[in-house]
Amino acid sequence: MKFPRVAKKDPIEINLAPMIDVMLVLLVFFVMSSTFSTVQKSHLQVSLPTAQTKAADVLPDSVEIAINQQGEYAVNGQVLPSQNANALQHALKQTLQGRVAANVPLVITADAQATHQSVVTAMDVAGQLGLTHLSITTIKSTAP
Repeated sequence: MKFPRVAKKDPIEINLAPMIDVMLVLLVFFVMSSTFSTVQKSHLQVSLPTAQTKAADVLPDSVEIAINQQGEYAVNGQVLPSQNANALQHALKQTLQGRVAANVPLVITADAQATHQSVVTAMDVAGQLGLTHLSITTIKSTAP
């Protein structure tokens, strides 16, 4: 009589390496696809104007000029002690040290109620320093 052979079964193992690889890929995907706030916090309260178009991405090496309703300036979050063009020009020169001004993007974040003159002054000072890549921050309008 022939008896069937009983095969020895290997113990069941769960290989965690592929699961860890998949989790790392998902982590990288979510980190890269997340949106991070690029607006720096400053002591100026700014209420942005609205626009119909989609906002452009702000580059991380950009320089930001914030202008509040009273016409006070802040460069990269540092509030300037004076509201005149000379103080703004001095602050921008310090911020641009070692960088070519023509290659640095400038973002003007002005309050919707800020005077037109304060925005034009900021643009004029930027032009005098050679900053040519200019964008103005707005928020998307909710009106259809």
